Amino acid sequence: MTISAGAHPTATWVIQAIRNLVMDLQDAGCRPRYLIRDRDGKFPALIQEIVAEVGIQTVHTGVRMPRMNAIMERWVQSCRRELLDRCLLWNELHLRRALREYENFYNRHCAHQALRQAAPLRTVPVPIADPEQITGLSIRRRDRLGGVLHEYLHAA
Repeated sequence: MTISAGAHPTATWVIQAIRNLVMDLQDAGCRPRYLIRDRDGKFPALIQEIVAEVGIQTVHTGVRMPRMNAIMERWVQSCRRELLDRCLLWNELHLRRALREYENFYNRHCAHQALRQAAPLRTVPVPIADPEQITGLSIRRRDRLGGVLHEYLHAA
């Protein structure tokens, strides 16, 4: 889960956001084990105490190691480009629904080059080698999030 803020978040804002996050996680019955964060001055020692009280261990990213958080940065970049830049969100509930739908799309359908065109939670299907089977393929498009995202599937 990522916490986002306005253009100039303060340490006070970040502390309150962490408190809210901890309460939301407890209400949802979610028990994360780690909080991965950088060494920004907006993260005072109080944050580590707040998360430690509920059993979350704080892990700092390395100094001058921009690739250390590359996976999450890539996901945020993809989410912004493919979802958030393309739709108008009405409220927090709508944002959460859209992010859940995008997460499902990203993990179950979207091809990833690093996984040889598989999705993280889906393997690559067996290639079709029979020419007659290829000419008879019927591809269906399923629109998600009102047409912002598209899934392409073989029709049965």
